[in-house]
Amino acid sequence: RLPTSTMAATQDKRTLYIGGLEETVTEESLRAAFVPFGEVLEIGMPIDQTTQKHRGFAFLQFESQEDAADAIDNMDGAELFGRVLRVNVSKPDALKEGGNRAIWEKDADKFYEHGEKQEVELEEVERWRNDGADGQPVGA
Repeated sequence: RLPTSTMAATQDKRTLYIGGLEETVTEESLRAAFVPFGEVLEIGMPIDQTTQKHRGFAFLQFESQEDAADAIDNMDGAELFGRVLRVNVSKPDALKEGGNRAIWEKDADKFYEHGEKQEVELEEVERWRNDGADGQPVGA
């Protein structure tokens, strides 16, 4: 779980998610790429426990929202170490709901149920086409 100060920072849009990082990118090189937009307070690069390398993304906290917005405008889609970056405001809901759970997972049951419902509706339509609206086979 992230410290309260980091959680507050994500809610005021100063903390950015930076994805698409090449494996040799370090905190220092990331800081150097983003410091032109404002003072960088903190950088977090989650480490893969197996490889002991960063996982290809980082969280970067600016001193102000304006600096963070400038960084997004200038760095989203930019290239760093030969890789195209994805830069956006970090999502506080994803951070709160448990670190290892995929964001889409919370809606998976809803999507699955919707898909099953569509299949049942299609079966009913097909049955109606075959049997006719009055329950009698079409053409009888």
